[in-house]
Amino acid sequence: MSFHTLIIVGRLGQDPEMRYMPNGQAVTNFSVASDRSYRNAGGELVKVTTWFRVSVWGKQAESCNQYLNKGSMVLIEGTLNPDKDTGRPRLWTSADGRSGSSYDVNAQTVRFLSTRGSGQDSSNESDSGAPEVDEDNIPF
Repeated sequence: MSFHTLIIVGRLGQDPEMRYMPNGQAVTNFSVASDRSYRNAGGELVKVTTWFRVSVWGKQAESCNQYLNKGSMVLIEGTLNPDKDTGRPRLWTSADGRSGSSYDVNAQTVRFLSTRGSGQDSSNESDSGAPEVDEDNIPF
């Protein structure tokens, strides 16, 4: 038997969307952008954003829907769910023709890292090194 745990820290790319399954269980979905930066051989700063599609279940789903919003900083602990057909990340093409990929994550734990109301409207959040969310670049 094998097992993996994925830990992601990033910002919500859009407000969470909650629905109820036929059995009454709540599920909330949202996207999280996680950035990393490095300097290339030429000394230029390169910023890479990785998108994750997160699903949260049960009471935690209801809490996420109630307290998180676009721009909220979160820490996610969960498992990676590859594309069922390929076993790889989900591939997509944006409206302007650029291709990209996203990863589906089933969250076991969601930790709220932003203070209440400090989502996208916070004044100095972009200076914190956290990912900036570009609404037009969200893949889903």
